[in-house]
Amino acid sequence: VGALLATVQAGTASPLVKLAFEFIVLTAARSGEVRGARWSELDAGHTSWTIPGERMKAGREHRVPLSTRARAVLKAAQLEQGARGADGGDADLIFPNRRGLPLSDMVFTQLLRRLGLPYTMHGFRASFRTWGMEATSYPDEMLEFALAHVVGDQTVRAYARSDMVAKRRQLMQDWADYLVKTKRQGLAALVAVEPSALMN
Repeated sequence: VGALLATVQAGTASPLVKLAFEFIVLTAARSGEVRGARWSELDAGHTSWTIPGERMKAGREHRVPLSTRARAVLKAAQLEQGARGADGGDADLIFPNRRGLPLSDMVFTQLLRRLGLPYTMHGFRASFRTWGMEATSYPDEMLEFALAHVVGDQTVRAYARSDMVAKRRQLMQDWADYLVKTKRQGLAALVAVEPSALMN
């Protein structure tokens, strides 16, 4: 996944599309949740992102603790929007298109196809889940919470009131660290093959 992020970064997509793509992978969120993400959904320090229930598949509010890299992506998105200047549209959107509207639901699929990559955006959630199972000791329940999946039956959910956000903060930081490490390896491979790739 990290190597794929390096490939996307070296491609010709717009900066905000690249940032949104990376934010999806870093947060293990669904693409629609990120395409509709708003600055007003972030806490004051941009350490947590709370997605309201009406934008979630299960209809329940979901809190996402943000890694240092995810916060850096948000900072880059702010700078990119500032560089564009006011162009109308919804100023609360974090990753708007050039008209200030939410990105199309096909924008990331088209990006992957242009790069000749046979993947889907949903597959990155599966990659996160597989990494969590195979490379960490985090419990399955925590990994499921991170994916905003419903955990347990109705009785279990009635008594389990916590979303483990404090513990999930380290989980998401570990995922980001893994991605940054493997992205560096991917960048090194790109430069070895085509030194001009990072100039695009």
